[in-house]
Formats: sequence, C-alpha cells, structure tokens
Amino acid sequence: MENPKMPLEGRNKEEIIKDLEAYVSEDPDYKQGKTWSLVYYLDEEHSSFIDRAYNLYASLNGLNPTAFKSLKKLENDIIRITAGLLHGDSNVCGVMTSGGTESCLLAVKTYRDYGRAVKKIKKPQMILPVTAHVAWIKGAEYFGVKPVFVPLDKNYRVDIGQVEKKINRNTVMILGSAPEYPHGIIDPIEKLGELGIKHNIPVHVDACVGGFVLPFIEKLGRELPLWDYRVPGVTSISADIHKYGFAAKGASTITYRKLEILKHQMFVYQDWPGGVFASPALLGTRPGGAYSAAWAAIQSIGEKGYMDLAERIMETSDELIGGISNIPELEIIGNPAGPLVSYKSIDSGVNIFAVGDQMEKKGWHIDRLQMPDALHAMITPIHKKAVKNYLEDLEQAVKIVRDNPSLSETGSAAAYGMIAHVPFRKMVKKQILELFAGMYGPGGENIDLADASLAVTDSPGEQKKSFPERIIQKYVNYRSRKR
Repeated sequence: MENPKMPLEGRNKEEIIKDLEAYVSEDPDYKQGKTWSLVYYLDEEHSSFIDRAYNLYASLNGLNPTAFKSLKKLENDIIRITAGLLHGDSNVCGVMTSGGTESCLLAVKTYRDYGRAVKKIKKPQMILPVTAHVAWIKGAEYFGVKPVFVPLDKNYRVDIGQVEKKINRNTVMILGSAPEYPHGIIDPIEKLGELGIKHNIPVHVDACVGGFVLPFIEKLGRELPLWDYRVPGVTSISADIHKYGFAAKGASTITYRKLEILKHQMFVYQDWPGGVFASPALLGTRPGGAYSAAWAAIQSIGEKGYMDLAERIMETSDELIGGISNIPELEIIGNPAGPLVSYKSIDSGVNIFAVGDQMEKKGWHIDRLQMPDALHAMITPIHKKAVKNYLEDLEQAVKIVRDNPSLSETGSAAAYGMIAHVPFRKMVKKQILELFAGMYGPGGENIDLADASLAVTDSPGEQKKSFPERIIQKYVNYRSRKR
C-alpha cells in the first residue's frame, strides 16, 4: 500500500468530512449499545452539547494557569465538585488530568517522592491487588517503584491479611480499587485505610471507573461499602469524568486529602532559559476543550440527572446478571457492586473465548479476561435498549459452542486461550511486544490476533505463522531444549 502524503494544496472540507465518516463507519456500533467497553455514550443531544462546549475552548491551553484564567476557574469548580462528591472536606485539593492513566501515574510519582522526602525511602515499593489496573504497573515501570502484588480473597477482593504481610519500611503507598476493572468489585477500602493509619502509609483509591457513578448508586439506596474520603486512612482518589461523568474524552481528576501531599506531584524547574517552568501534572499543554466539556457535562446533567443515569445502569446490570445467571453453563464472577460485570464458563465443554467469538460475529464488541478466562461487560445507560438482544445472542452463542467444541481451537479463541495459558509469561510478553511494535512500525497496520492473513515471520524466507502458531512453536522449542 502506498504511503499517504500530505496534499500539496488543502482539500475540500466536505470531502475530508466524508472520508472521516467512512473511516468511523467501520468501527463498532457503540450508539446502538454494541460496544461493552471503551465508550461512554448517552445520546446525540448530549454529544452535540459537549461538542459545542469543547469547541468554545478548543484552542485554549491550561499550561499556564495565569494566562487563561477561565480554565483555572473551570478546573477549580470541577475539583471542588468532585471533592464534595467523594465526601472530602474543604482541605481536599487536586488537578484535572487527561485520563485515568495519567491520574494513576501521578499518584505513583507523588508517593514515591513523598516517601523519599518524609521517610527517606530509597527503594520505593507499592502494594497492589493483582486486579489493579495496568496503569499502575505502567507507573511502576516509568517511575522506578517496585510493584508488590497481593492475591484476592474468596470474594475476589484484595486479601487484607496478605496486604499487611507485604508492608515493609520501603512501602510508599497501598492501593485499593472502587471498583476494580476486571470484575467490578470494590476492595475492602475501610480495612486498607486502617492499615494505612496503623503503619503510617498513604492509601490511594482508584475510582477512575466508579468515582462518578458509585456515589449516585448509593444515593439510590443500594448498599455499598465505604470507599471514599469517609474512610480516614484514604489519602487520595482518582476519578474519571470522561467515564460515568459523560464528559468528552480527556478528563479525569486526582485529589488529595491535603496540600502537603499534592505538592510532591508538582514539577518546578527554575533554571531553564525559556523561563521558570512549573507544572501540576504530567502534561505540559493541557487541552482547554477537555476542561470546558467536563464542566459542561457536570452542569448539564446535575445530581438528579446522574441519579437517573445510575438507576438505568443498575437496572440494566440487574437484568444482565440475572440473564447470565439463567444460562446453566455460565457464572458471574464475584458480587459486582456497580456497572462492571464479568462471567466465566463453568462447563468444560463451553470455551468462554469461543463464546466471545460467536458474540462478535453477531456484532457485539466484548473484552476478554484471563485468570480466570472470562468475558467482560461495562454497562452504560445506552445498554438498557440492547441488553435483551445481548442475552438472546449470548444464549445462542453458548449453544453453538457447546455443540461445536472445535471452535475453541480456531479464531481468536485459540489466540486468547494460548495467551492466557502458556506458562512462560515473559515469552508471551516478548511476542506481544513484537506484534504491537509491528502495528506502530513503518507502514504499520491494524492486526487481528486470529487473522492468518496478517501473520508474520521471525526471519526472511520463513513461512508465515499466525500469532497463536508462533507462540505454540516457541513454547515447543523451549520445552525441547529443556529436555
């Protein structure tokens, strides 16, 4: 395929829009509830409103808070509203970020530096549940903090006893999720807070998913464990507005119980020829449109609106959980607290990844999980109109897989099955890195793990192999050498 080139002269704007519309038409149909992850869509009216709000500030830059004072006003409002939503007092402070990953990375950096300054910790470690979002592992790698993983208890919550055993003089923070992404379960934050106070260690709550929906679920009268600033040991919380706050992409928050901690997040360099530079978060340029769209979303929906949305979400969640529970071959994992649900096969004759393949043939976009193998659903209000069809298709998909066991050996079921179960995890990491690098190399293309036509070779002249075939061959070669 010929490499695209910049047009010599600017093209007709309407033609450009038509091209963009054609490209996006090939993506999953999220407006009809076909996408059960990644997208938080309400309706066209809300999207158009958010677009207008974003465009008003699209050229503004939050890099210098003294230049565009309107952006600082919007950010201040958002942080104060978020702090109140999370039951924080007047001392709670923080910043907007570009998303949950930036919020998590900032917490790692902050507590590393806080540990260095306050406790003189030179080899920082942080305690993470095995269900912690991968952004925390990325943060550990980026900022040189050793992740110490803790297993789950029988209820799929982080094991408190194991957390305390892992605490040592190098521990700079403890993490709990509200809820964790794989299964939608809230970790025992109150117990983690007690450990934080007992051992004088900061406790961060990752509520990137739950921060703008759990408070309203609780207001509906549903019983939830305490997870926010009502827990004395909690020192910081991350909460995304572009998830269940229904803002435009690029809007999250990280707040701290006190300014003394937040200061360690900030970067200042006084000797640059370009002037004294100060930044409160990772990004330099901070897009103004994300501020205005987030502020507009909160203002337009309001508390009653968010409660209505939470009610629709939970009604849909109840229907989904009930429907899956009525399929004998499937089982819900744990006891989800909110809008995230995962389910696995309890029938050895039904491969859950093959079920996922069948669902995708019916037009559903579904995430796969591992440890245990499972399928995942992130529920939004738009799914209320789609859940009945989803359950009907799921029941049919299970029947097809049960009647055709060989489906587990083909398609992405084989790829995901191999990725999840090959015992040599470093080998999997290496192969995924090579595959991913190919997507971003010169002329990189989109890659389907199961598509043999997109197979690659390890060396010139070698026969092409699909991703699962490459993993299998490398595993066989390794075992042969070991013998």
